[in-house]
Amino acid sequence: LMDWTTYMYSPLACAVELASIEILAAQPWLDKIKSNEAQLERELSLCRELANVADVRVKGAIGVVELKGSSLPPGIQETLIDQGVWLRPFRNLVYMMPPYMISPAELSKLTAAVYSTLHEFSRTSSVI
Repeated sequence: LMDWTTYMYSPLACAVELASIEILAAQPWLDKIKSNEAQLERELSLCRELANVADVRVKGAIGVVELKGSSLPPGIQETLIDQGVWLRPFRNLVYMMPPYMISPAELSKLTAAVYSTLHEFSRTSSVI
């Protein structure tokens, strides 16, 4: 007796997955992730100088700016949205994991919005 659930043992699903892996393997995705990592590190490093920033961490295509305090200040997400950037807040972290195919210009827009928003909030709030 076999279990034929929606996601198991489907020849079509297996063929699609295999094709996706082959397409990914043919791309220089590791080089792109390394490039994104270097750009995130370079551009987010400016945040280390801000009074409200406790730490900046980058691993692969993931960038995190940790703020002092236990939560993000009210209004920070709205300020980012006003600059055309959507980031999901997580406690006191400004967390970004852009798609690895993001262009350098798009990634710069993201990091510039994060920096300018945190800079503005560091000037207007003494305790974050």
